[in-house]
Amino acid sequence: MTTSKRIVLSSDHAAIPLRQAVADHIAQQGWEVVDIGPTTPESTHYPIHGAAAAERVASGDCDLGIILCGTGQGIMMAANKVKGIRCGVCSDTFSAAMIRQHNNANMLSIGARVVGEGLALEIVDAFLGAEFEGGRHATRVDMIEPN
Repeated sequence: MTTSKRIVLSSDHAAIPLRQAVADHIAQQGWEVVDIGPTTPESTHYPIHGAAAAERVASGDCDLGIILCGTGQGIMMAANKVKGIRCGVCSDTFSAAMIRQHNNANMLSIGARVVGEGLALEIVDAFLGAEFEGGRHATRVDMIEPN
Protein backbone atom coordinates (compact mmCIF):
# COMPACT_ATOMS: atom_id res chain seq x y z
CA MET A 1 0.00 0.00 0.00
CA THR A 2 1.11 3.55 -0.61
CA THR A 3 2.64 5.46 2.30
CA SER A 4 0.12 8.28 1.93
CA LYS A 5 -2.83 8.08 4.24
CA ARG A 6 -5.03 11.13 3.44
CA ILE A 7 -7.69 10.65 0.78
CA VAL A 8 -10.51 12.87 -0.46
CA LEU A 9 -13.90 11.44 -1.42
CA SER A 10 -16.71 13.16 -3.27
CA SER A 11 -19.68 12.24 -5.43
CA ASP A 12 -22.88 13.51 -6.89
CA HIS A 13 -26.29 12.68 -5.41
CA ALA A 14 -26.52 9.34 -7.26
CA ALA A 15 -23.51 7.90 -5.46
CA ILE A 16 -23.89 9.06 -1.86
CA PRO A 17 -24.61 5.60 -0.37
CA LEU A 18 -21.70 3.98 -2.20
CA ARG A 19 -19.37 6.85 -1.31
CA GLN A 20 -20.26 6.41 2.36
CA ALA A 21 -19.56 2.66 2.13
CA VAL A 22 -16.19 3.38 0.52
CA ALA A 23 -15.38 5.97 3.20
CA ASP A 24 -16.16 3.50 5.99
CA HIS A 25 -14.15 0.76 4.26
CA ILE A 26 -10.98 2.77 3.82
CA ALA A 27 -11.23 4.41 7.24
CA GLN A 28 -11.16 0.91 8.73
CA GLN A 29 -7.86 0.41 6.88
CA GLY A 30 -6.32 3.44 8.59
CA TRP A 31 -6.85 6.09 5.93
CA GLU A 32 -7.77 9.62 6.96
CA VAL A 33 -10.90 10.24 4.90
CA VAL A 34 -11.74 13.78 3.82
CA ASP A 35 -15.34 13.42 2.66
CA ILE A 36 -16.41 16.63 0.97
CA GLY A 37 -19.97 15.54 0.23
CA PRO A 38 -22.62 16.14 -0.76
CA THR A 39 -24.63 14.90 2.20
CA THR A 40 -28.22 15.31 0.97
CA PRO A 41 -29.92 13.44 -1.87
CA GLU A 42 -31.06 16.53 -3.79
CA SER A 43 -29.89 16.60 -7.38
CA THR A 44 -26.45 18.15 -7.74
CA HIS A 45 -23.89 18.67 -10.48
CA TYR A 46 -21.05 16.14 -10.71
CA PRO A 47 -18.57 18.60 -12.32
CA ILE A 48 -18.55 20.70 -9.16
CA HIS A 49 -17.76 17.70 -6.96
CA GLY A 50 -15.17 16.19 -9.30
CA ALA A 51 -13.29 19.48 -9.57
CA ALA A 52 -13.44 20.13 -5.82
CA ALA A 53 -11.93 16.75 -5.01
CA ALA A 54 -9.31 17.14 -7.73
CA GLU A 55 -8.27 20.52 -6.32
CA ARG A 56 -7.63 18.85 -2.94
CA VAL A 57 -5.33 16.31 -4.59
CA ALA A 58 -3.61 18.80 -6.92
CA SER A 59 -2.89 21.17 -4.02
CA GLY A 60 -1.30 18.40 -1.96
CA ASP A 61 -3.94 18.64 0.76
CA CYS A 62 -4.83 15.01 0.02
CA ASP A 63 -2.59 12.35 -1.46
CA LEU A 64 -5.25 10.51 -3.44
CA GLY A 65 -8.91 10.89 -4.35
CA ILE A 66 -11.91 8.69 -5.01
CA ILE A 67 -14.90 10.18 -6.79
CA LEU A 68 -18.21 8.65 -7.78
CA CYS A 69 -21.24 9.45 -9.90
CA GLY A 70 -23.81 7.36 -11.73
CA THR A 71 -21.40 6.11 -14.40
CA GLY A 72 -18.12 7.47 -13.03
CA GLN A 73 -17.46 9.03 -16.43
CA GLY A 74 -18.67 12.61 -16.00
CA ILE A 75 -17.07 13.21 -12.62
CA MET A 76 -13.81 11.71 -13.92
CA MET A 77 -13.81 14.10 -16.87
CA ALA A 78 -14.31 17.06 -14.53
CA ALA A 79 -11.44 15.92 -12.29
CA ASN A 80 -9.07 15.46 -15.21
CA LYS A 81 -9.47 19.12 -16.18
CA VAL A 82 -7.45 20.05 -13.07
CA LYS A 83 -3.71 20.27 -13.79
CA GLY A 84 -1.77 17.44 -12.19
CA ILE A 85 -4.70 15.04 -11.95
CA ARG A 86 -4.65 11.62 -13.53
CA CYS A 87 -8.01 10.02 -12.85
CA GLY A 88 -9.35 6.83 -14.37
CA VAL A 89 -12.82 5.33 -14.19
CA CYS A 90 -12.73 1.65 -13.31
CA SER A 91 -15.29 -1.11 -13.10
CA ASP A 92 -12.81 -3.95 -12.56
CA THR A 93 -9.88 -4.59 -10.23
CA PHE A 94 -7.28 -5.14 -12.97
CA SER A 95 -7.82 -1.66 -14.41
CA ALA A 96 -7.80 -0.12 -10.95
CA ALA A 97 -4.37 -1.57 -10.21
CA MET A 98 -3.03 -0.71 -13.67
CA ILE A 99 -4.00 2.97 -13.52
CA ARG A 100 -1.78 3.25 -10.44
CA GLN A 101 1.04 0.99 -11.65
CA HIS A 102 1.32 2.25 -15.22
CA ASN A 103 -0.37 5.66 -15.29
CA ASN A 104 0.48 6.95 -11.80
CA ALA A 105 -3.19 7.81 -11.29
CA ASN A 106 -3.83 9.90 -8.23
CA MET A 107 -7.61 9.62 -8.43
CA LEU A 108 -10.08 6.80 -9.02
CA SER A 109 -13.61 7.19 -10.34
CA ILE A 110 -16.36 4.62 -9.88
CA GLY A 111 -19.84 4.41 -11.37
CA ALA A 112 -22.36 3.77 -8.61
CA ARG A 113 -24.93 2.61 -11.18
CA VAL A 114 -22.37 0.35 -12.85
CA VAL A 115 -20.88 -1.71 -10.02
CA GLY A 116 -22.30 -3.00 -6.77
CA GLU A 117 -20.86 -2.25 -3.36
CA GLY A 118 -18.84 -5.46 -3.04
CA LEU A 119 -17.05 -4.97 -6.36
CA ALA A 120 -16.57 -1.26 -5.68
CA LEU A 121 -14.72 -2.03 -2.46
CA GLU A 122 -12.52 -4.55 -4.28
CA ILE A 123 -11.76 -1.91 -6.93
CA VAL A 124 -10.82 0.57 -4.19
CA ASP A 125 -8.54 -2.00 -2.55
CA ALA A 126 -6.83 -2.75 -5.88
CA PHE A 127 -6.28 0.96 -6.52
CA LEU A 128 -4.94 1.67 -3.04
CA GLY A 129 -2.83 -1.47 -2.95
CA ALA A 130 -0.94 -0.70 -6.16
CA GLU A 131 2.07 1.56 -6.58
CA PHE A 132 3.52 3.37 -9.57
CA GLU A 133 6.20 1.27 -11.27
CA GLY A 134 8.09 4.18 -12.85
CA GLY A 135 10.63 3.32 -15.54
CA ARG A 136 9.19 3.32 -19.06
CA HIS A 137 5.82 4.23 -17.55
CA ALA A 138 7.24 7.50 -16.16
CA THR A 139 8.22 8.54 -19.68
CA ARG A 140 4.68 7.92 -20.86
CA VAL A 141 3.08 9.70 -17.91
CA ASP A 142 5.30 12.71 -18.64
CA MET A 143 3.98 12.68 -22.21
CA ILE A 144 0.37 13.08 -21.05
CA GLU A 145 1.06 15.89 -18.57
CA PRO A 146 -0.13 19.29 -19.81
CA ASN A 147 2.54 21.89 -20.47
